[in-house]
Amino acid sequence: MQEINKLKQHLYELCRNFALQKIKTAETALEQAREASNEDTKSSAGDKYETSREMMQQEIDRNRKLLLDARESLKALDLIREQQELFMKNRKNDKKKSTVHPGSLVVTGNGSFYIGISAGQLKPLSENELTEQDISVFTPFFAVSPASPIGKLLLGKKEGMVFEFNGLIYTVGRVF
Repeated sequence: MQEINKLKQHLYELCRNFALQKIKTAETALEQAREASNEDTKSSAGDKYETSREMMQQEIDRNRKLLLDARESLKALDLIREQQELFMKNRKNDKKKSTVHPGSLVVTGNGSFYIGISAGQLKPLSENELTEQDISVFTPFFAVSPASPIGKLLLGKKEGMVFEFNGLIYTVGRVF
């Protein structure tokens, strides 16, 4: 179980790094859009100037939204971390099958899912830290948000439960 906790920690860190990189990218793009807007001077073609300013403002607004979304993802991860720690404290003496919740690692016949934020496919630990059998059992890893379509289907599932998504049948093999 210690290896699983190490793996979950690694997946959490990958998601966190993903969110931090999105924040950095959005901040850079926002700053560049602001600079471009400030450098644009009014030309003799008034309509052209106004169109250009509006396009720059739309770019600024789009980058603000990306930045806000990335910050929200980071907050969601922090909340998941807190909930996971509380869940683990309460679960120590509970021998029942675990249900899928935010922070879970779910193994199915069609892939393994980390319930956190939508970050796409994640790479496992270095091969020195996991055995070949571990990698073949648990990869690929997909980081999905609990609010995503497949995340909603996974939440509350227990080992052995079956569900359909995009025409594929998924059987929950393990929940960690």
